[in-house]
Amino acid sequence: MLILISDAFDPSLPERLSVFGEVTEDRNRLAEADAVLVRSKTKCTREYIDGAPNLKLIIRGGVGTDNIDTAYALGKGIVVKNTPKASAISVAEVAFALMISVPNQLVTAHVAMTEGRWLKNEIRRTELFGKTLCLVGMGNIAREMALRARAFGMKTIACRKSGLPSDFAEVRGSLKEAFSEADYISLHVPLTDETRNMINRESISWMKDGVAIINTARGKCVVEEDLAAALESGKVGAYASDVWFSDPPSPDCPLLKAPNVTMTPHIGANSEENLLRISDEVCELIHHFVKGDLKG
Repeated sequence: MLILISDAFDPSLPERLSVFGEVTEDRNRLAEADAVLVRSKTKCTREYIDGAPNLKLIIRGGVGTDNIDTAYALGKGIVVKNTPKASAISVAEVAFALMISVPNQLVTAHVAMTEGRWLKNEIRRTELFGKTLCLVGMGNIAREMALRARAFGMKTIACRKSGLPSDFAEVRGSLKEAFSEADYISLHVPLTDETRNMINRESISWMKDGVAIINTARGKCVVEEDLAAALESGKVGAYASDVWFSDPPSPDCPLLKAPNVTMTPHIGANSEENLLRISDEVCELIHHFVKGDLKG
């Protein structure tokens, strides 16, 4: 069995996987690979998959599989898995750090200090305490986000079409209802046909004036032009994002020059601890695959 590690994982992973077969980081050996490990950089398109005639398993180290043509892979009998639990704490901490930076104007204060400007009287802060956070998505990361919001005295709501209750958020029946209540909106959804472009001119119109939006989900969940216009008008008070339409974003991305935007370069899953957790899940998945009890 040849395991190809195509993207950056924890350095300990090749040795840990060696018990299952030969491990390589040489992408030129794709045609020989039985299993491929990817993160965000490698795009497992039809062409990529067709270039790996021996491929039986693709594992995405992270949440979501939108960089993999899953339907095509499954149609060729290839098992596709990801590691959804590993990244929950790491991504939630970045999302919360972005959210807390907005009302405290930390970036503005820091930049001013580096420029020799003392904005003690100019900067006006607001608090998270008592504010309403809307979680879009109710998975592992959203749960971790809710725990942190609760510690800050925030009210947490979320949308679930079924109306079933949640143990970490007050459930609303529609995004329109949830958005209308929220002071902060944090996105925690995979990229699907339903979530693509979900933050657009119409959905922004449902929101409170001055709302802050935090995005650690996917850049393509947002219509960039609509959000940039809302930031310019003040309808959206702030946007803080770790994810982009492409990595890195195009120089003409309208959000790069929009006001009140806080940006990080897709670092949500890059904590040292998370890379180790991803490795743990990868090893467990390959163990089950070798045993023959891992299904697509």
